[in-house]
Amino acid sequence: MMVDHGIPVLNQAVLLAGVNDDVDVLASLCRELVNRRVQPYYLHQLDRVAGAAHFEVPVQRGKAIIESLRAELPGYAVPTYVTEIEGAESKVPN
Repeated sequence: MMVDHGIPVLNQAVLLAGVNDDVDVLASLCRELVNRRVQPYYLHQLDRVAGAAHFEVPVQRGKAIIESLRAELPGYAVPTYVTEIEGAESKVPN
């Protein structure tokens, strides 16, 4: 309903080991988002917090996933891979 009323809807996801750190899984998600008129906007590198280390994906792997998505999807369907850095004015692209 929001999209139907002209409100842009963006998706932000966190890259998680064993959950969505797979090109096919993320490509499927991005296609479904676009089909529902939701912009795949950011794919976040996991913030380092206590108890979550088992979900961390190495940045190089995240970059490789994004490159594979670029080869498979149109540009508007590929999220920007970012890291949130404390004190930075905005998210930092990886």
